[in-house]
Amino acid sequence: MASLAFSSTSASPVALRGRPNKLAIGVSQSGACHVSARGSDRKARIFITRAVAVEKKVSRFEDVAMAPPDPILGVSEAFRACTNESKLNLGVGAYRTEDLQPYVLKVVKKAETLMLEKGENKEYLPIEGLVAFNKATAELLLGADNHAIQSQRVATVQGLSGTGSLRLAAAFINRYCPSAKVLISSPTWGNHKNIFNDAGVPWSEYRYYDPKTVGLDFEGMIADIKAAPSGSFILLHGCAHNPTGIDPTPEQWTKIADVLEEKGHTPFFDVAYQGFASGSLDEDAFSVRLFVERGFEVFVAQSYSKNLGLYSERIGAINVVCSSSDVANRVKSQLKRLARPMYSNPPVHGARIVANVVGDPNLFSEWKTEMEEMAGRIKNVRKRLYDNLSQKDKSGKDWSFILRQIGMFSYTGLNTSQSENMTNKWHVYMTKDGRISLAGLSLAKCDYLADAIIDSYHNVN
Repeated sequence: MASLAFSSTSASPVALRGRPNKLAIGVSQSGACHVSARGSDRKARIFITRAVAVEKKVSRFEDVAMAPPDPILGVSEAFRACTNESKLNLGVGAYRTEDLQPYVLKVVKKAETLMLEKGENKEYLPIEGLVAFNKATAELLLGADNHAIQSQRVATVQGLSGTGSLRLAAAFINRYCPSAKVLISSPTWGNHKNIFNDAGVPWSEYRYYDPKTVGLDFEGMIADIKAAPSGSFILLHGCAHNPTGIDPTPEQWTKIADVLEEKGHTPFFDVAYQGFASGSLDEDAFSVRLFVERGFEVFVAQSYSKNLGLYSERIGAINVVCSSSDVANRVKSQLKRLARPMYSNPPVHGARIVANVVGDPNLFSEWKTEMEEMAGRIKNVRKRLYDNLSQKDKSGKDWSFILRQIGMFSYTGLNTSQSENMTNKWHVYMTKDGRISLAGLSLAKCDYLADAIIDSYHNVN
């Protein structure tokens, strides 16, 4: 066989040895190749083309840029790389024990033991998910005796936790309400905007956080919702607003419902913390149940990552409360149609855990007790942090907003530079918007964190 000799820096043709005046190749400075032939020698041409491809492997993905690190998950990566013994990971919202270790609920272990004893198989679920799970999750959200459930007006489809359920709903809005806009709170959970962007759903923001009071900008929120085009979808956090931990009062929820009704808007709830915020499943579902009771058609995305600790099981649901059972059946059929090409059908393991826990009175009672304990630990940490800040900070600053917030997150009011100081100087890993996850904090670490916050707040512009 003929051999090939060429230089990758040569711009002049290189002849194929043994086949003079037949075929020549030139390689430019940029690596581009130029093949010319004076005769018909197909084998030699193929040989040279392949040889050049081996010599200069240019990917068809050469123009793909490096994506920026995820602003939340990237915090954990930086935390793991840190060797300082005082380091704290207050970025990702995952529950930790007082020893700052991951926690698997006792009731989850019992439910899994029951599953093993039953010897249940691993066959595919239907597209809409596990029937027992869908029934349990809708009843948990709305109450088993809710009129919407009794009249079969709720379309429930098991989704890939909260994120997947939001994404499925966004695809539905894109297809069946293509002219509608979604309004998202400012600030909001970092993935909300990504979800609607990738689903092709236009969105804008409504005011929510007031930096002056480190509280709710209720007047701004109402004004922006009123100004939105009629028929918009208003994304609301059912409880324990992420990232601020600031929720409307029951009276404010009623006013929000009045404005949505006046404007013909559709409420779209993200419920990621039911039972995990206050410790009460019913209290944390107040906002959703209020809107359903008022007769709204409502979208609700659910997640069991936090309240059952099923982070990696990816268990959640999208519920659509409709005006009639006929509409609910048609909506459900189209949600299934959208889910089929996305992921075909959802995972079964976590769905069975939820169905077993909610469906068994003893396990359900144990779960509520464990949720109260987890929520109680976070409340204790929140109180201890406030006490330490108040005792150590002699400036007279009022830190009571920390006590008014709820759930696993606290918006500290620190800006980007101050948050960076928390990480660079104090090895406290958090998002740059000033949010900290109290679930990753222990009572023993509150004193250290208070020092870091006071230093960053007063000494960094």
